[in-house]
Amino acid sequence: MTSSLLDMKDIRVSYGHAEVVQGVSLTMTSGSIVTVIGANGAGKTTLLNAAMGVIPSSGTILYDGKPVPGSVEARVASGFCLVPERRELFSTMTVEDNIELGGFLRSRAERAETSAELYERFPRLAERRKQLAGTLSGGERQMLALARALMSRPRLLLLDEPSLGLAPRIVADILRIVSELRDSGVSILLVEQNARAALEIADFGYLMELGEVKLSGTASDLANNPALMESYLGTANAG
Repeated sequence: MTSSLLDMKDIRVSYGHAEVVQGVSLTMTSGSIVTVIGANGAGKTTLLNAAMGVIPSSGTILYDGKPVPGSVEARVASGFCLVPERRELFSTMTVEDNIELGGFLRSRAERAETSAELYERFPRLAERRKQLAGTLSGGERQMLALARALMSRPRLLLLDEPSLGLAPRIVADILRIVSELRDSGVSILLVEQNARAALEIADFGYLMELGEVKLSGTASDLANNPALMESYLGTANAG
């Protein structure tokens, strides 16, 4: 039986007087991809940042059935890792050095083993390991952001808009890699505007509108929902 890895219950986040996440509850099982889709301003990224502990929130967050650690650092140590929308790479550092930074909690031997695995998974990064991150293409930068996150060997990977600004062929490559990560045992909470692509690889999905969950269900059920199809799946950038 698949166990519950993350449970977010009645999560609320406010900026000033504006409550941008309004009592959202979300659960995901270990070894799954759960996607949160919706339009710009729906509160998706805010929910992801609340899960990571980047911003304060109210409500309950359980990880493996226990209250989640309080700080970002403690969540990273317990197996969380966030790949933010802007990727936040160190542009003046090499690909190799960016990847190494992701393993700061690991021993030298663990870093060497993991980086070797990552260069196999991302051969383009292996070819460019001495190249400055700021000179990479958009797709390569997203691969580097993923590789840096994977250096920490996360159990739970939080991905914020990994397809943003990428050509359709590159989006397909990135989401194929995300799907392979799930198959290797990494659980993934995926925030995406590209609803169609996200639902193709996800196991379960939540549709957010104006800070609330409006629909949830298996990815296949959501992809075949006529109202959702019309509102969010008409174009790749509809959500």
